[in-house]
Amino acid sequence: MRIARFAALLSLLAVAGVAAATSSAGVSAPTGLHAFLLRADEPAQTSFSRTPAFAWNPVPGALHYEFQLSLSNTFRDNAVVYADLSVTAPVEAPGITLPWITGDPHSLYARVRAITTAGATPWSAGFGFDMVPPAAPAPLPSYPGALRWTPVEGAAAYEVWLVDIPKFVAVTTNVLDERDFYTFHQSANWTGTVRWRIRAIRDDIQFAGTTGTGRYNQIPIVQYGPWSPIYSSSNPAFTGGPIKLVGTLSDVFSDGSDGSPAHELMPAFLWTGNQSLGGTAAELYRVYVFSDKQCLNPVFVGSVVGSPAYAPRPYGSLILPNSPAGIAQARNMYLQDGTEPQGYMYDYTALKPNEDQPHVNPQTTVAGTPGSTTSTTGTSTSTSTSTSSSSSPGSGRPAAGTLVWSGDFGAPVDLWDTDWPQSGYYWTVIPVAAEVPGALQTSVASPGATLGSSSLPVANSAGFQVGDAITIGSGGSAENATVAGVATGTLTLTDKLASNHGAGELVARSGGSLIYRDMELPQDACAAGRIARFGVTSEPALTSEGDLFATGLSSTGRLTSALHTTAFYGAPLVSWTPALGAGAYEVQWSKTSYPFVPQQYPGATFAGFMTATTSAVLPVGPGTWYYRVRGYDYSLPTSVQQMTWSDPEKIVVAKPKFAITSQPKTKFKILGKSK
Repeated sequence: MRIARFAALLSLLAVAGVAAATSSAGVSAPTGLHAFLLRADEPAQTSFSRTPAFAWNPVPGALHYEFQLSLSNTFRDNAVVYADLSVTAPVEAPGITLPWITGDPHSLYARVRAITTAGATPWSAGFGFDMVPPAAPAPLPSYPGALRWTPVEGAAAYEVWLVDIPKFVAVTTNVLDERDFYTFHQSANWTGTVRWRIRAIRDDIQFAGTTGTGRYNQIPIVQYGPWSPIYSSSNPAFTGGPIKLVGTLSDVFSDGSDGSPAHELMPAFLWTGNQSLGGTAAELYRVYVFSDKQCLNPVFVGSVVGSPAYAPRPYGSLILPNSPAGIAQARNMYLQDGTEPQGYMYDYTALKPNEDQPHVNPQTTVAGTPGSTTSTTGTSTSTSTSTSSSSSPGSGRPAAGTLVWSGDFGAPVDLWDTDWPQSGYYWTVIPVAAEVPGALQTSVASPGATLGSSSLPVANSAGFQVGDAITIGSGGSAENATVAGVATGTLTLTDKLASNHGAGELVARSGGSLIYRDMELPQDACAAGRIARFGVTSEPALTSEGDLFATGLSSTGRLTSALHTTAFYGAPLVSWTPALGAGAYEVQWSKTSYPFVPQQYPGATFAGFMTATTSAVLPVGPGTWYYRVRGYDYSLPTSVQQMTWSDPEKIVVAKPKFAITSQPKTKFKILGKSK
């Protein structure tokens, strides 16, 4: 019995790192608490534009730590915004979005205390810091018909204010086409000068664990940064000629050659000219992106624009006129955003641009993992109120629940990563014409249509569209109607039928709303040479000049970073640089680099976890590990929003070194009898 209890004592000492039998009064509060973005030993700062990580000097004998963030340096109950009461190492990575907030000297404060076998130490001195928005984006050199600006690290989107319309447009890339100025306008007084302002938008993301939500007191979180000054961009006079592709533009420019860089953001597509393959002039255009160079498998369909550039917008196309009179009116006004009329390819295949697709839901948990739950409502579901310093454990563990967001993520207007230049995408631009629908005939289908019905069964509904004027029947029973809806084999009418109509009676279109139809097939344009390539990539960086962005305990019990050690004791905190376009991140770890076999989160049924910020604590034990990180792009379709994995990086967790020291003031009483 005595031997068993002595072994248990040794086990406890190994976990604590030192002999741990002192009273709480004899152990000092933690020291050295500070915030950082990538490594704990980076230059000290107290202003951050994204949620930082935290570290402090370890306390001898600590079993774990309790950590708090507050709006008050006295840490009043209703000022606490975040708490994690089960921190296993002297590092913390809060998975929440913090408000822009500044003070004199500061407006946010962190503190930590250690829990030992004898109780809690005093709280550390508060570390004060501020959250400041990043500087507004600045303009970058661009091409006719497109605005371009510097990407902001950590921005989820941008809001552009077109000053002279006025109009506000949100995009998830760093380019905006000038469709509003060019569509049905070709003169320089419409397109010559564009004045604009811009601001960065961030996501409001936090972690919802089984023990509470990430942000306790629910302080409002504004999602935008400051407006830029007014910028002015100029365009040259419009020139015609055959359509020629120029290239793609985002954070980089690509002319499609193998030596061109890949894009980290969805690019704008640039061209010159206005003539079809047959020499017919056009004033409207549509961009297609394909996975194959024959241009048969489309992966992205652009909206109709009048500008010599196209960049996707997640919240709708232009509302194009539906009549010749409407076009005449549009030549003297700016069009508003909404949903464009039904479009058609040259062979009358109906199409729907990506901008008008249903809006996406964000993926909030690791994909395809049994036992995990997902919140995809697109709005914040947090309900937690304020907490005291003795509240239950907070939201520090990524495996405990899901991420939650605020806002509408828009339509899927981005593309998946490619292994550029070995693989990439092919694109072309097709001229589009606004056409008055021509004559079109079909017949009433069995069992016919009855008096008073607004539904008309037809033998073939292809080619009909909303707004078409039709005649049903002939002779004395003929009547006119307007199409309100089109489905396979059925036309829905705006008014009820005034007569019965039997199967086989004539249904003829006599006119109707304009249709926007391609003037040629993409496969023909590509075959004629109007085709170019581009690639997309995105990868968060885990290292700087070969050194990991990692912080934790050394095997001798000191706080250190990967700059100064090859091994950590206990769970290390790892960080990474933001990937452009990422809204959240997934972290995985493996015992081997290749094959990379993701390990389950301790006590969970899934591998890895997701986080809202750019740092996380790896829940790994002693041994050699490899970890990787990838972003999630919420401009991609629901459930397929994963971006490129980073290259796996090696990290070593060493076994602790400990010793039994004599402490004369401490007495151990061994209970029970020895055998």
